[in-house]
Amino acid sequence: MLATLRRIVQEVNSARDLTSALDIIVQRVRGAMGTEVCSVYLLDPDSTRYVLMATEGLNKGAVGVVSLGTNEGLIGYVGAREEPVNLEDAASHPRFRYFAETGEERYASFLGVPIIHHRRVMGVLVVQQKERRQFDEGEEAFLVTMSAQLAGVIAHAEATGSIRGLGWGGEVVQDTRFDAVPGAPGVAIGQAVVILPPADLKAVPDKTVTDVEAEMDLFREAVAAVRSDMQALSVKLSPQLRPEELALFDVYQMMLDDAALGNEVREVINRGQWAQGALRDVVTAHVTRFELMDDPYLRERASDVKDLGRRILAYLQEAGRQERVFPDQTILVSEELSPVMLGEVPKEKLVGLVSVLGSGSSHVAILARAMGVPTVMGALDLPYTRMDGLELIVDGNHGEVYCNPSAELRRQYNELIHEERELVQGLEQLRDVPCVTPDGHRMPLLVNTGLLADVARSLDRGAEGVGLYRTEVPFMIQDRFPSEKEQQATYREQLEAFHPLPVTMRTLDIGGDKALTYFPIKEDNPFLGWRGIRVTLDHPEIFLVQTRAMLKASQGLNNLRIMLPMISSPFEVEEAQHLIHRAYSEVLDEGVDVPMPPVGVMIEVPAAVYQARELIQLVDFLSVGTNDLTQYLLAVDRNNPRVADLYHSMHPAVLQALTLVAAACREAGKPMSVCGEMAGDPAAAVLLMAMGCDVLSMNATNLPRVKWLLRQITLSDAKALLDEVVELDNPHLVQATLHLALRNMGLGKVLSQAR
Repeated sequence: MLATLRRIVQEVNSARDLTSALDIIVQRVRGAMGTEVCSVYLLDPDSTRYVLMATEGLNKGAVGVVSLGTNEGLIGYVGAREEPVNLEDAASHPRFRYFAETGEERYASFLGVPIIHHRRVMGVLVVQQKERRQFDEGEEAFLVTMSAQLAGVIAHAEATGSIRGLGWGGEVVQDTRFDAVPGAPGVAIGQAVVILPPADLKAVPDKTVTDVEAEMDLFREAVAAVRSDMQALSVKLSPQLRPEELALFDVYQMMLDDAALGNEVREVINRGQWAQGALRDVVTAHVTRFELMDDPYLRERASDVKDLGRRILAYLQEAGRQERVFPDQTILVSEELSPVMLGEVPKEKLVGLVSVLGSGSSHVAILARAMGVPTVMGALDLPYTRMDGLELIVDGNHGEVYCNPSAELRRQYNELIHEERELVQGLEQLRDVPCVTPDGHRMPLLVNTGLLADVARSLDRGAEGVGLYRTEVPFMIQDRFPSEKEQQATYREQLEAFHPLPVTMRTLDIGGDKALTYFPIKEDNPFLGWRGIRVTLDHPEIFLVQTRAMLKASQGLNNLRIMLPMISSPFEVEEAQHLIHRAYSEVLDEGVDVPMPPVGVMIEVPAAVYQARELIQLVDFLSVGTNDLTQYLLAVDRNNPRVADLYHSMHPAVLQALTLVAAACREAGKPMSVCGEMAGDPAAAVLLMAMGCDVLSMNATNLPRVKWLLRQITLSDAKALLDEVVELDNPHLVQATLHLALRNMGLGKVLSQAR
């Protein structure tokens, strides 16, 4: 059965359009099951009727003519039940409806299964036979499996037609939406420029050569050309990015080194394979190894290797570079966007990015946020190869892409862009005023940083310090652990830039979706594995070097705060405190005069929530990382577009957890901060303030919005809103109720772009 399924799916995948795909389905399924009839009915979303779109066995003239309402006939019955219907005598069923056009009166047995994609019933797949009998369990299982396999194929074919403005019935379609994962905030309207791989490694044939040296020369020249391209792109991007961001290109340069891909390719060439075939073999082997890895960061390296292999192949094939003309409003679209692709578009023309694969933590997303380019990642259902030249709307706030937009949708998004510009300009005047509510409650607003490029943007928006400095970023862009002196210099820059304001440095937080190429962590479930404080406690040499570097960097500034990630028990805090005090003694012994900085704990896992009272007794402050806490409480990977709609920081469980942490801090008389994305949502910030949160830390872009809203609402009103929504049991209802209340208070202008 499995081999038959694969053959049918592969054949359907290669169909040129939806009509061809459906014809293949009915022909092959009828043959595989040995039935007399196989038909596909698709649900027209506009008319909400099931239309006969393909059949083998019924009257072909009925295709496109016969249709049923969602509550009509056995087809409507299958769709409504969303499960198989297996009948020995279909005509005797009360829901049976006869259509003379189909000629189906001759067929007694009926087996129908729904075609469902992402919870949406797309249609019904039916087989029928003349003899009266019930289809057996094996036949039913085969058809259910076939339906599940074909749902995505049909959805893709349907999407391919709709992006061109035509539905499968030939009607005009507009505002086709594809859901993805937010990569970088903002909205863009522009023209799609699809970047396809410059060469197809899979298409390279084997070829034996006798002149090995000539092939070696060809390979060396191709590598040199690609290396030159990398350097040129790095120089081109240098005005836009900081050196540590540009270091991402060093990863590509290292892969081109003799010790990496080069030697392996030459070994294969020496065995008599031509350069193109040798390159194909080596790159394919590396890509396969990377793609089989469980770690998301390492899996993403497979796309880097593929990208480099294709570029080298392009030169080997003497394809060279084609001059591409980029429109003024370019939205770059690719299956796997790479940092190099960003550099190919003139900065002033790039307005948006769309990647079919990848997550919000990929290199491209990091660079896009640094460059301020609206981005969506993980648009899995996007038929990207057919989109070149089409008008797109990219909504990086909500992770949505619209193609073939109507005049009305375009107008709405243009208004959003215009409002955003006006809002940003209007909020600039708040930069130097404190965040104080009308009834006198003070709420310090800090920023989350990781790159030096964040500093100027943060200070321009009135940040009162750093609530989260991600120290892993300098580690991730190197090919080895940075030395104590290198770390000290990096930390010193951050501390000086914000002095005398506080800078909270999180100790190295790797694992999960953040890995180091030179320190790979291979696990079946990295998010529940060796990450955060667990790694650094197991490697005290890493922890001690980093702590010493932080302490030395703070000499004479005294604005350092240290924060411990992924804490799940008081024992881990005690171990970490022991190492911090040891590092502190070593620094003092070296003659460096610094005070002991405040130490805090990140609340990111449910265990820490329920031990908040014990944890706060051991440290100076608690800081809630709502991104991971929401993910762990709801068991939802926020980078997975298949379940992204289940991830919601206003889920009642999240609000209750935050209330517990706030109460623990209040009892101990110590501060609680929130440094997850929730803090940067103006509406959520109102709830956090009402709970008793003392400090909010967020993306610099969102700081002026949060400040404006908190300066307009009293603490007493915020507490009344919290009391109202805390009783609700649905996160979407919580958000809708909160937004409605704020809009009724005349405070809605900063909510339009909020997640």
